[in-house]
Amino acid sequence: MDAELTALAAAGATALVQQMVTEGWTQARDRVARFFSRGSGGDEAVLVGELEEARAEVVAARDAGDSEIAADVQTEWRSRLRRRLAADPAAASAELRSLLAELASAAEAQALRGSDTYNTISGGIYGAPVIQAGSIGQLSTGDGR
Repeated sequence: MDAELTALAAAGATALVQQMVTEGWTQARDRVARFFSRGSGGDEAVLVGELEEARAEVVAARDAGDSEIAADVQTEWRSRLRRRLAADPAAASAELRSLLAELASAAEAQALRGSDTYNTISGGIYGAPVIQAGSIGQLSTGDGR
């Protein structure tokens, strides 16, 4: 397998594992399962199950602070991607590039949307406004401070 396809498989595995811990996981999972089932004739439902098992491992590893398990999952899917690319280099590489573009686009959209933030103020009475912001530049209180 040439270096370009090897790099593509590595990029695909990295993107896949990154998607496993995002809100867009379900869509990414279904898209990846279709990618694999088309090339191998495998059962898409089985692939979804395998992807869910991998996700559970990655989430548990992240919660435990164990980066080795996530790396193992990434290595496993990189190998599977390499085999898929080797079976049909032209078609599979074009489809994987398209898939990676979709995943990157979804990740960018998620980053722009941000995530929900919830604040709770307790333990006192506040008679002034409470302001929440991502960043504030040159805050002025209006009293010269």
